[in-house]
Amino acid sequence: MGGSRGIGLETVKALLKEGHEVVAFSRGARGLELNDPTLVKVSGDATSEDDVRAAVDGADAVVQALGIPVNLQLITGPIDLFSSATQTLISVMESTGVRRFIAVTGFGAGDSEAAINCFQKIPFNIIFGQAYRDKSVQEKSIKKSSLDWTIVRPGVLTNGPLKPGYRVRQHRKEWRNGMIPRAAVADYISRILNDPDTHGTDPVLAN
Repeated sequence: MGGSRGIGLETVKALLKEGHEVVAFSRGARGLELNDPTLVKVSGDATSEDDVRAAVDGADAVVQALGIPVNLQLITGPIDLFSSATQTLISVMESTGVRRFIAVTGFGAGDSEAAINCFQKIPFNIIFGQAYRDKSVQEKSIKKSSLDWTIVRPGVLTNGPLKPGYRVRQHRKEWRNGMIPRAAVADYISRILNDPDTHGTDPVLAN
């Protein structure tokens, strides 16, 4: 979900590299300039139950990596894409029996907000507050679901190359902000796709 750009696109590439059959779902999926015999491109609306059901039907796992444009609405709002799309997706997954769910939110969402230091908190709330309040609602919906979920919270995203040794901070006392390449987030997702030890966890990824 959100497979045509950003972390979603990097995750599509990582999963194809690992030999998975992948459905890339987004509004612009059909225009994705990536071709592979095991890739299916499905265009649709992440808040439409019919569109989501068509993409999820028959899946073993779902990765959700939604994003919004960087524009004035990011600051002024209102923003409800993350929570509304997640509620739709959870309903479809629970009704179709697809259990594995990995969702990308961000450092500062949910209970990781308390780990933002005081110097970062004011600019963070001004610029990202609208989106991250909705991501916090999104996380609550995920944690209340019956799915085998993992919430992945990256820090400040970069387009740098994947390098070994990126940090996965599992415990609250370790949570802090930092830079992380989108490719590293995608690599982590591909590594935990079938790892039951990560069910019910919400790590922060930040170097």
